[in-house]
Amino acid sequence: MLNNPKPTVNSIFREYSNEYIKKYHTTNYEKKNIRAIISCRTEKLGGRIERCDHCGHTITLYNSCRNRHCPLCQFMKKEKWIQDKKNEVLPYQYFHVVFTIPDELNPIVYRNKEKIYKYLFLKVKETLLEVTENEKYFGAKIGFFSILHTWGQKLNLHPHIHCVIPGGGYRNKKNKWVNASKNYLVPIDVLRAKFKYLFLTGLRDLYKNNELYLKKSGYESPQKFQRLMDKLFKKKWIIYIKESFKNSDSVIKYLGRYTHRIAISNYRIKRVEKGRVYFEYRDYKDNNKKKIHDLTILSFIRHFLLHILPYRFVRIRYYGLLSHGNKKKSIEECYEYYNKKKQKIILLKSWQDIYLSITGIDVTKCVKCGIGRMIIKEVIKGYSYRSPPIKMG
Repeated sequence: MLNNPKPTVNSIFREYSNEYIKKYHTTNYEKKNIRAIISCRTEKLGGRIERCDHCGHTITLYNSCRNRHCPLCQFMKKEKWIQDKKNEVLPYQYFHVVFTIPDELNPIVYRNKEKIYKYLFLKVKETLLEVTENEKYFGAKIGFFSILHTWGQKLNLHPHIHCVIPGGGYRNKKNKWVNASKNYLVPIDVLRAKFKYLFLTGLRDLYKNNELYLKKSGYESPQKFQRLMDKLFKKKWIIYIKESFKNSDSVIKYLGRYTHRIAISNYRIKRVEKGRVYFEYRDYKDNNKKKIHDLTILSFIRHFLLHILPYRFVRIRYYGLLSHGNKKKSIEECYEYYNKKKQKIILLKSWQDIYLSITGIDVTKCVKCGIGRMIIKEVIKGYSYRSPPIKMG
């Protein structure tokens, strides 16, 4: 039993990861991520001792690992990202479109994560840009960004991409910017058919070119792979528009729900008992009701590691008018066309200022006397691996 009355991913890894590594094959990259999560906010990473300049109250604070899979380290990363995007919103309503691939592909995904995840981004991009630029549907160039999530509510493998799309674009032939119709961008059935066709025909090409690792996947032989293709071409794929937003404030607030989310947050873990981890999930098939699911401790670790992204894999990508090379010019020209003045938002630079703006808590103020300021009196040197810090300015 864990000593921590409220178990977390971090405490579970501290207690049981050695047992997991002894029992299961674990790559060096997975071990590196495990070490980061175990060490987060402990003396291993070092820290600092702060003392109040008024009453002398002293606290010890340990450094975060800043690993992108650590549940303790996503809050400030998320808020920093939102800060950076506040000046990149176009004057349109926004749409949220989700692209998923069928579960039958999971054995292939599991054995070819980096290749399939990159390929998934590519086909989502091609689908959206081709359909929206078609004059039959919208007839304009658009911009959007995409976020990869790999998990379902029960920590199962469920790759899908969230796309946030401004409801407007630029028509080259008429040299003008256009709005999408109210709550309507393009037909969802057209997106579904296009995405399915592009993904499956391209996947078949990867197979023909021997670019997929399929050992023990069940799809090694040409006959079995073809049966899979036939089945998936007949199947209705799940693509849907989740929400739409009317103003930039709602868009910005919404972004943070998806950008730095990880497979499971600590608040969802309810208890560790008799060798099992019990955690909360939403059952989308039962009116989104909250329920409890459980896994053995080692299975929980295995499921969590399933969602460790490949080394240096980029999980938030920008396309079209909002790609890194186009967005500044696109945003300026769009506001100029509509004769709207874009309000420049002054970004907060320090993490303390960002935290204060979000929570109302001034972390530099002494919590004991409420008058003094906390001053760093001593730096504690760590003795374990630490990820590079986030640049806040």
